[in-house]
Amino acid sequence: MTPEQMEARIVRYGDLRPCKTAFIDAHTPGSDQKENFTIIGGGVSEASDQHVHIQETPSFNIGAAGQPPKCRNSLHSHRTAEVFFVRSGRWRFFWGRWGKAGEVVLEEGDIINLPTGIFRAFENIGTDYGMIMAVLGGDDAGGGVIWAPQVIEDAKNYGLILGKNGKLYDSKKGKHLPEGVPPMPLLNDEELKAFPELPVSAMVPSHVGRYWDMMALATNAPCKVIGPDALLRDKPGFEIDLIQRGSIPEAAYSTKRHEILMVMRGHWKLQWANHEKVLAPGDTCAVPPGLAHAIFPSMTGEASLYRIRNTDDVAGPSWKPN
Repeated sequence: MTPEQMEARIVRYGDLRPCKTAFIDAHTPGSDQKENFTIIGGGVSEASDQHVHIQETPSFNIGAAGQPPKCRNSLHSHRTAEVFFVRSGRWRFFWGRWGKAGEVVLEEGDIINLPTGIFRAFENIGTDYGMIMAVLGGDDAGGGVIWAPQVIEDAKNYGLILGKNGKLYDSKKGKHLPEGVPPMPLLNDEELKAFPELPVSAMVPSHVGRYWDMMALATNAPCKVIGPDALLRDKPGFEIDLIQRGSIPEAAYSTKRHEILMVMRGHWKLQWANHEKVLAPGDTCAVPPGLAHAIFPSMTGEASLYRIRNTDDVAGPSWKPN
């Protein structure tokens, strides 16, 4: 692999291209300033003009959300895993039919594996623009977003209609539902019973990982963050490790899996054959299966990154260990 070919597999943080109309709440006050990024795979964007940086999907998708202070993403659910880690800022995650079942505040580096089948939302409660990075299970990211009924109803008042085909139509731009495409039906009361109100006592211990705890666990080996025997036990079709300085040898290694490197802190040197690239905070790199490579900090100071690999597990509902 040439340096040019590898560079094409690196999405630089500064090169991320946002979409401001990716979802149905794009015009709803309180959510109308958010930006969505599709880094690897098609994601779950409902907009036709969403830019995809790397089309290849390694059995999961990588995306991001950027929001100014007090901006929120509306209540929704997924059929496959939705994992976030905080790249920058301070974020409140909340969940339940009306968003009142519970909430937790995450700081930079913290991670949350949101269970499938619950309504969830998030809000930037920091003082500056913040970014959260996302991993979505499945090649098609679970077939799209399931919105709480009030989100779809509110959106109509601001000109956005979601078709049953999963596409958005903006009446402010003169777009309307095509002939033969009905609006997305609202979940009825019976269907809503399938979405549990998970208490905080069940969410936080099993689904939230704190950055500095994971950094301590990653002192001499990668901290297993998500996996069947990891800190957050699940089998979502991918596994996630946190790596810091000294977690892995600087010698080259290879794996049959797709390997996605997402830098949290510091600068990391990626070496293969006689070539090398430096990855900066916020950069995402898709290392292809079978490529012998080494990854290690390129300078002193705090250094950490999340490493995501596909597994043989099928993406689907959250795993419940016996």
